Amino acid sequence: MKTLAPPPTPVEEDGARARRLFTGAPDDPRWARPALWAVLVLATALYAWNLSSLTGNTFYDAAVYSGTKSWKAFFFGALDAGSFITVDKPPFALWVMGLSARAFGYGTWQLALPMVAAGTGSVALLHRLVKRDFGAVAATVSALALTLTPITVAITRDTNPDPVLVLLMLLGAAALLKAVRTGRAMPLVWSGVAIGFAFNTKMMQAYVVLPAFFLVYLWAANASPGRRIRNLAAGTVALIVSSAWWMVVVDLIPASSRPYIGGSTDNTVWDLVIGYNGFGRIFGASSSAGSQGNGASFGGEAGLYRMFNEIMGGQISWLIPFALIALAGGLVLRGRAPRTDARRAALLLWGGWFVLHYLTFALAEGTFHPYYVTAMAPGIAALAGAGGVMLHQAFRESAATGVLPRERSRGWGWVLPAAVAVSSLWAVVLLRRVSGSGTPYTVAEVVAGVAGAASVIGLLVARFTGRQRLTGVAALAAVVALLAGPAAYSASAAASSTNGTNPTAGPNTGGTGGTGGGGGGAGGQQPSGGPGTGSGRTGQAPSSGNGSDSGGGTSSSSESDGAATESGDEGRTGGAMGGGTGGATGGGTQVSSAMITYLKKNQDGATWLVAVATDQTASSIILESGEPVISMGGWSGTDDAMTLAGLKSLVKSGKLHYIVVGDSGRGSTNSEISTWVEANGTAVSDYSGLYRLDASDVT
Repeated sequence: MKTLAPPPTPVEEDGARARRLFTGAPDDPRWARPALWAVLVLATALYAWNLSSLTGNTFYDAAVYSGTKSWKAFFFGALDAGSFITVDKPPFALWVMGLSARAFGYGTWQLALPMVAAGTGSVALLHRLVKRDFGAVAATVSALALTLTPITVAITRDTNPDPVLVLLMLLGAAALLKAVRTGRAMPLVWSGVAIGFAFNTKMMQAYVVLPAFFLVYLWAANASPGRRIRNLAAGTVALIVSSAWWMVVVDLIPASSRPYIGGSTDNTVWDLVIGYNGFGRIFGASSSAGSQGNGASFGGEAGLYRMFNEIMGGQISWLIPFALIALAGGLVLRGRAPRTDARRAALLLWGGWFVLHYLTFALAEGTFHPYYVTAMAPGIAALAGAGGVMLHQAFRESAATGVLPRERSRGWGWVLPAAVAVSSLWAVVLLRRVSGSGTPYTVAEVVAGVAGAASVIGLLVARFTGRQRLTGVAALAAVVALLAGPAAYSASAAASSTNGTNPTAGPNTGGTGGTGGGGGGAGGQQPSGGPGTGSGRTGQAPSSGNGSDSGGGTSSSSESDGAATESGDEGRTGGAMGGGTGGATGGGTQVSSAMITYLKKNQDGATWLVAVATDQTASSIILESGEPVISMGGWSGTDDAMTLAGLKSLVKSGKLHYIVVGDSGRGSTNSEISTWVEANGTAVSDYSGLYRLDASDVT
């Protein structure tokens, strides 16, 4: 009689799971899991290299610091610990960084850590999603492509919210694909929750992928039509609730009990969603009313070619030609598959992800920064890996002797070589933009050109001779050719101090916003005596234009104080308040370290150290002084956050003693406030534009 082996003990099961963490599933190729770990180590190294040199976006850094001082400021995403005004985004990414800062102290790595984790997590998650449907080779190529996307490296080395946004969107995609496979409602509900949290990270940008999500589920889900509709309704409810809860709570709180909603025209989050962070981004409108304006673009002129221009090309476009060919080829190859075919559903999802983002970013006439397109990178990377493997398989079958599958034809023997040739040529063109036509070829150019040529020749030889072994070598050469350029740009970003406001990778190729990985960014000062002191979060105060993604980035030329569009305020003109940073509030008024020292010495118990014109100035002072500072006009200086009556109330209650009054241009203060302050306040003679106000000055 045969004796059965005893069942494995829990300890053995735990040990097996631990081993699989490093070796992968039993049916995986032996190289698959080590390759994944190598890619994740590479991603972490690129994103976290020389972490102490990172400066971050001072606008968000100041809000995170304020959130460590006040739970009220934390919840609302207020710029200052006194909660006078919020930043112009929902606070989820600030919460993530804020919890890290509260747990480990405020400093460079504490704020950067969640972003590095989000970036590496996105790579791991994309690998898992692609591997399920297309195998280990496709997953590894996709993960490597995402890791080496130049703009992704640049933005992950920053404190803008985009890495968190991308991870949440990928979590939504993972749940959606599970819902498609199983036909069950709960995965779709979790997909809606993930996108809802993404909405609370960067508002309407999180919704760009929704048309693809809805259509893929309706078409390919393994369920009856009625059940698909019911499940989609449940997922939609989850999406609405998880998106709107913070907005509803904030708008229900009386305005007198919460901060002013920065970026809005009527002090509501709803207006911020629809106007400034909604249609304003697409059409250049400044509010929900839809007034038109020429929004600031740091990525070049709007149009279908934008992703390939001299600013954007090196950031995102390397694999776009290959991804498009792979998408089209993959869909044709799956043309006769059943409706519920998982591979076609995945191709539709990633293709929709890519196309929707491409059209949104390319045609947007409002404020546009290059780093927005990091949200497009997962779609491109997935198509490059999954579609590339499908094209390779079709090529092998076309080049092999014998009878082809019915859906194949000899024509597939030309598709993969053509895709590699076009993409390799485009890589060389991008690299020559930097080196210049009259200069010797760089190492990256030589690698891209030689490897691309070797790949195409190898594929063609295999095509006509039937030597199948050549196809594997040629495919590896293609990967090298297509990733040589992105790798060079990514290494440049990792080795440089990223521009915290408008991060880009690689060298300057000309045009606004193309400052490169080491271009001109500067960090805010450490709060004096704050928890982050001595952690390396030091640097010169940011120059004019630093701040949120709704505002300016650095450009190749100095920004004019009077140029609203250059400062990135989406065509808002004639504003009441404005201001720069780096010690200047515009109009010739300087906020120096000496002035900050004076203000702290004479704060006299006031809640706010000083009131200034804009967020840019306020954030710099907050980070240097560690004290709350009022931004009266928000990011662009046009918010109606401060009224004369409100100012009088703050002065009378002793919560504010000092105000900086600008002269003209972007640094100008609301004329009514300026007139009253100059008439009733006491000028501080040592600092131009600084006035002291006490309760006795309020009549």
